[in-house]
Amino acid sequence: MESILTFTAFGVLMILAFGAAGTAIGFGILGGKLLESSARQPELAPMLQGKFFIVAGLIDAMTMIGIGFGMWFTFASPFLSQLP
Repeated sequence: MESILTFTAFGVLMILAFGAAGTAIGFGILGGKLLESSARQPELAPMLQGKFFIVAGLIDAMTMIGIGFGMWFTFASPFLSQLP
């Protein structure tokens, strides 16, 4: 029982950590490319900014899905039903 709870907690922490790190890296790369392309072609800046916010929302959505899975495994772990 303790090992199941321990590994579940460790897995949830890994999901949250990698989700946060991936979001931070994704926003950094995305913001840098937006600034580069806006500086290179300023007339395309409004169109690029719209696409930036769409992709930023998708990046955040992936993190929120990971948080949802983490909360599911934390509060309603399907592995506890395997115990006798």
